[in-house]
Amino acid sequence: MIETVTTGAKIRQFLSILGPILVTQVAMFSMTFFDTIMSGRYSAQDLAGVAVGSSLWMPVFTGLSGILMSITPIVGHLIGGGEREKVSFSVMQGVYVSLLIAAVTYVLGWLFLEPILGAMNLEENVRRIAFEYVIGLSFGIIPLFLTAVLRGFIDALGMTRTSMVITLLALPLNVAFNYVLIYGKFGFPELGGVGSGYASAITFWLIFFLAVWIIHRHEPFSTYRLFYALPRASIAKWKEILLLGLPIGLSIFFETSVFSAVTLFMSEYNTNVIAAHQAALNFASLTYMIPLSVSMALTIVIGFEAGARRWRDARTYSFIGVSMAIGISLLCTAFIYFFRDQVASLYSTDPEVLELTAGFLLFAALFQLSDAIQAPVQGALRGYKDVNVTFLMTMISYWVIGLPLGWALSRWTDFGPYGYWIGLITGLTCGAVTLSVRLKYVQKRNAAFDKIE
Repeated sequence: MIETVTTGAKIRQFLSILGPILVTQVAMFSMTFFDTIMSGRYSAQDLAGVAVGSSLWMPVFTGLSGILMSITPIVGHLIGGGEREKVSFSVMQGVYVSLLIAAVTYVLGWLFLEPILGAMNLEENVRRIAFEYVIGLSFGIIPLFLTAVLRGFIDALGMTRTSMVITLLALPLNVAFNYVLIYGKFGFPELGGVGSGYASAITFWLIFFLAVWIIHRHEPFSTYRLFYALPRASIAKWKEILLLGLPIGLSIFFETSVFSAVTLFMSEYNTNVIAAHQAALNFASLTYMIPLSVSMALTIVIGFEAGARRWRDARTYSFIGVSMAIGISLLCTAFIYFFRDQVASLYSTDPEVLELTAGFLLFAALFQLSDAIQAPVQGALRGYKDVNVTFLMTMISYWVIGLPLGWALSRWTDFGPYGYWIGLITGLTCGAVTLSVRLKYVQKRNAAFDKIE
């Protein structure tokens, strides 16, 4: 990361950071993407089971790992403010916090996984697949959270290409593990959709060990000497990480959990509806990697500029990021609309599932614009370390407005299961509007302190 003067230089630096993040996010998501596709090809019940298991796992994982996203702005502010000597200590405290969060995750799973699945109106085999899929994933919880901290450190240095390389090396291995464990190849047991959970856990360990090796052996990471000593736990630093990270994690939890809640409500419909809903949501989540990547890139560049108190530069980056996300989202909307039948055919060969998936994808196309605004704006606010109001706005938009509206439409109109998607779109739109207003306020508040004027 370097200070830039012209808008053109900012665009080039932003793209150099964004490109690898986008490839990394798509590659990371592709693990779930291939889990879903390969499980769907095994059977509709396995697709539904993995869908339910993923819906329980993702909000917990993304919410708790979101707490660790605070490492990126913390390190960014330290580097931007010329305090490099404090970076290693902060990152190692993040490692300690990640182990604590992993322990909390295991406790939550032990207490709530079986009761929640038991309360759902699922076919017995679908319930079994969902339970065993999550159990398989759980073997990768520790490396997953540890890697979240290390990636926050890597990305804060502007070295997003390194995260990209690590993930790209792991992706084909994940697909190979899926093939072996789902279909029972080379003497391994045929586990169906459950096998994809164990395949992901193995991959998470490989990614972690590779990240540790790179940080330990290669510059500029090795100059920070992360693993040369284990500092004592610092309650003050934990407090800083958690005070910044908890609102981030809660914001992400409220966003991802509303989609999971919809999938759980869908359990009242038949297996084909659940499978089609998950297939469409899975592809919509794939396109969401674009605004999410813009969001992460904005957190990095704005954190760097805010740390140096260059408020005008931070504002310029916000405009660049949101504009790019909106432009790309329009292309994604057109693609989903015109090629929805072809996309549906990726997930299943069942005629009813294909028809239902194509219908859900029409609504997924409408997601794109709201996602293109709300995700980058959240990333910008995180770069400013403005997170508390953001989490409240997210909770209200999704859980007070979006989900109740979707439930009402599904119950009292002819929309049926599609009503939930209309509610989701409404919640996303409310979030995009309110978060944009908040960003404008933060930028105006900081304008008086702009050192470049």
